[in-house]
Amino acid sequence: MTRRRLTLDTPTGPVTVTEEDGAIVAVTWGGGGRDDSSLLLEAAQQLQDYFAARRQDFDLPLKPRGSEFHHAVWQEMLAIPYGMTKSYGDLARSTGGIARAVGTACGANPIPIFIPCHRVLAADRQLGGFSGGKGPETKAFLLTLEGAWPVQHSLALG
Repeated sequence: MTRRRLTLDTPTGPVTVTEEDGAIVAVTWGGGGRDDSSLLLEAAQQLQDYFAARRQDFDLPLKPRGSEFHHAVWQEMLAIPYGMTKSYGDLARSTGGIARAVGTACGANPIPIFIPCHRVLAADRQLGGFSGGKGPETKAFLLTLEGAWPVQHSLALG
């Protein structure tokens, strides 16, 4: 198993992208990665374009580790369009889970931004938690960047 990391400066602080065997497996806040690979350089470019409001979708191989339920929730998050949001309850209904379990799956998302857990809000359309950067402050920044804060609701309202 080959593991590489690349850290780049973003408006939310240093973000480190981790690659393992040709797929992105993690995005974390903080520094420490200086490896180069074509995939890491592409991921960095796509993130820079996202933060510059030149990109709305990512085109990268992702390989998050998690349970079958986590993967179901993450697939639902990938389907939330740029600039839109859904509630934990919306995702619970679409995955057959409960809102609390969806919240746990969101918190376990190892590839935030690329898998957009920041687009999932509490039932009252409050931010809820966020495990990256400065927590809800970072989540609000990402939603504002996408034009979804103040929140633009998706069609599936809870």
